[in-house]
Amino acid sequence: MTANSLLNSQGDRHLLKSKDKRLKLQYTQERMYSFLLKIVKNWQPDDVLRVFKRSFIDCLNADTSKYSLGIYIVLLEHGEDEFRHTIKRCCYILINNWESTRRHKYIQELVELFTNLKFSLNPNASGKLKQARTWIDNFVKSEDYQELQLFAYRNEDVKGHWTNRYSSYLLLAQSLNDNNSKEQKEAARKLSRNLKDKFKFELAMYIARSQLQVNNSVNVHRYRNPSSLGDNAIRLIKAIVVKKGNFSYDNIANIFLKQTRNDIFHDFKQSLLKYLIFSVQQQEFTDTLQKQLAEKLNSWKVEYDDSPVNKDLLLRICNRTIDLLTTENGREPSSLFVMLLSQGHPLTLVIVLLKIVLISTHSRSHLEMRIANLIRYYDKYLESECMWFIHFIEIFNITFAIYAENIEYNLIKMKEDEIESPMNYVDKSCLDDYRVFSQLKTIREG
Repeated sequence: MTANSLLNSQGDRHLLKSKDKRLKLQYTQERMYSFLLKIVKNWQPDDVLRVFKRSFIDCLNADTSKYSLGIYIVLLEHGEDEFRHTIKRCCYILINNWESTRRHKYIQELVELFTNLKFSLNPNASGKLKQARTWIDNFVKSEDYQELQLFAYRNEDVKGHWTNRYSSYLLLAQSLNDNNSKEQKEAARKLSRNLKDKFKFELAMYIARSQLQVNNSVNVHRYRNPSSLGDNAIRLIKAIVVKKGNFSYDNIANIFLKQTRNDIFHDFKQSLLKYLIFSVQQQEFTDTLQKQLAEKLNSWKVEYDDSPVNKDLLLRICNRTIDLLTTENGREPSSLFVMLLSQGHPLTLVIVLLKIVLISTHSRSHLEMRIANLIRYYDKYLESECMWFIHFIEIFNITFAIYAENIEYNLIKMKEDEIESPMNYVDKSCLDDYRVFSQLKTIREG
């Protein structure tokens, strides 16, 4: 046998051995996933939790025998990333099913299994056992575990970090991350939607109850204000809803799309900038936005400047504009975001973002993912240190709830306790003379 053939033979054996290890891992993982999926559908949640705890936690308190490590015997042959992937998917198989059956208590118990872990000390513990414990410790300190906690502490009422109030955005980011398992993405998508719907419902109920003239404490306090803006929330809503008729944001967006239908990309950039600053009354804000955006957009994708605008280019430039106005790299706020908010006009910036989404509905998920990026950036600050940012998020929440697809808000003037017809033009100095009314939009078929 020649040296080359010997090397090839050894290489083939090594390849086969690696392939066998990978197949063994996949087989073990799939058996675990299938087993958990079966028992979560048929067993009592307490019994399922015991199985999970025995599989991933209790076994690390056992003696030094390698056989006590259970599934870790296979995982330790592949590394920490594979362990992290496996335990996450196991968690989300349970979460996804319990979320669907509204067993939220057990989701919280699952997540809390990892808190305050205390393993028995044994100086003779094997290296593999120590390694597995290190993996668990690292997992609890990781962003992966923070994402799990969003499912446990789903309610804004739960005391904790201020970012808990904005879980719907962080969950949406999870649902759009292709590195996450299908179970995690599905669970995150469902809970994000549920939290958004809950906010919209509570906001509508709060508006209705808070404007009652009769002092009925039962009715008034039955539905709380879901925002942290207090009584200012009602006035903010009036200021947002005040634009009706020909000058509504929806109507202006439709007009813009019709007028630019046949534009080439170069001309569309110019029109987009004019559309975004149209009717903005703060001159300082307008000057900053016009200067900064014009420089960025005019030099972006110049190779398409002579091309007609299609749906793809519309989506791309809208997403790019969102990035410039929020975060360009997904890790820290853009200079334009900080600059515009430092001028003290968060509502104006939110309206500009709304106008982008109204001409590109598919950009909404991109925008909300960028909001999640900003929340993750600011979560290292105390609430008192970033109130200006929290104020922006609260205004964003209310504005996009008002322009949700299934609830319509209107201002109606009250005169001598009689209701007049909705007004197309409202004197902003007299907003106290109006009440906000909400109703489900009628969905037209065909």
